Amino acid sequence: MKLELCCPTLFGLEGIVADELRFEGKLTDVRPENGRVLFSGDERTLAWANLNLRTAERVLLCIGSFPATSFDQLFEGVRALPWEDFIPRDGAFPVKGHALDSALHSIPDCQKIIKKAVVTRLSHAYGTDWFEETGARYQIQFAIMHDRAELYLDTSGAGLHKRGYRANANAAPLRETLAAGMVKLARWRGRDRLLDPFCGSGTIAIEAALIAMRRAPGMMRSFDAEKWGCIGAETWKSVREEAVSRIVPESDFEIFGSDIDPDCVRLSVDNARKAGVLHTARFEVADAVSRDYSSVGTLFANPPYGERLLDLQSAERLYAALGRALRGSDSKQYILSSDAEFERFYACKADKRRKLYNGMIKCDLYMYFKQEAKKQTKTEGAKPQRG
Repeated sequence: MKLELCCPTLFGLEGIVADELRFEGKLTDVRPENGRVLFSGDERTLAWANLNLRTAERVLLCIGSFPATSFDQLFEGVRALPWEDFIPRDGAFPVKGHALDSALHSIPDCQKIIKKAVVTRLSHAYGTDWFEETGARYQIQFAIMHDRAELYLDTSGAGLHKRGYRANANAAPLRETLAAGMVKLARWRGRDRLLDPFCGSGTIAIEAALIAMRRAPGMMRSFDAEKWGCIGAETWKSVREEAVSRIVPESDFEIFGSDIDPDCVRLSVDNARKAGVLHTARFEVADAVSRDYSSVGTLFANPPYGERLLDLQSAERLYAALGRALRGSDSKQYILSSDAEFERFYACKADKRRKLYNGMIKCDLYMYFKQEAKKQTKTEGAKPQRG
């Protein structure tokens, strides 16, 4: 069966998700848009995407779309879709979604109308007016934008950023999909030494280890669609077996994380153990502004922004101190910050910037990879304080 699929993404990672689908999933019909990537495939594609995509937020099955400027139009449009092709008689089908710039803006009312329309459709298909909903979950999602409704089934369940290794996190955790996106943007594949000097809960180093070992990020978790009768168990079994066969045995990857807080280091070690990469990603207690960076090949950093950790002035003093510590280093550097003045305090203009979102926080990934940037030349007139 040909399926239309959609992966919502963090803003700024659409191209990375599209590349994963094209080059790793070997798909040709891939269409990136703002905040999502659309693609076509079959049941195996659906299973592969859930298990293997590192930077997508979830995998949605597109059921249909239509104009919706009134509740009557919404009801009729939903009722016309082939829900019985996917949802069985005992399936649970809760409804959630959002509306933007549309005549239909009441989310609770839209939920009720959509639920009623699906029940009406399934009642006709199964010859019953009552559904116990005791079986597998078929989460219905809707998006109504500019008076057009789009209806999906969520095949993932919990978001794909929930890999299964991070039950606990520090006060300002970096989402796993964003950490993987940073590593992918740097095109790091394990050939040089990697360091994260603000490791927090270890997410960047762990995601880098999973990438280097070619371990599928979804290996440790399950997905809602694994319980769906419309997708055979053999499909999931085959995709998982293929993922296991692609794993590179532990090698001499040099992946390190450090943090000034011993509790963060202990948490990182615990998370790496749960992820199965403890001997690939190593962690230690160290002060980021006083350590030796001479042997680092690629540095990734998510230092405090002054949003949830430290105040803004303290964060900017930290940027200045980090810039001084790295001056003269030959390392490539990828630093995430929400401070628009980061380059001034770091005292070096980035070779490239990429706008990303860490949760709801708008950030830039400052990339330093050219020879001139490695010299860490101080920018003219820069001062490590606000003027």
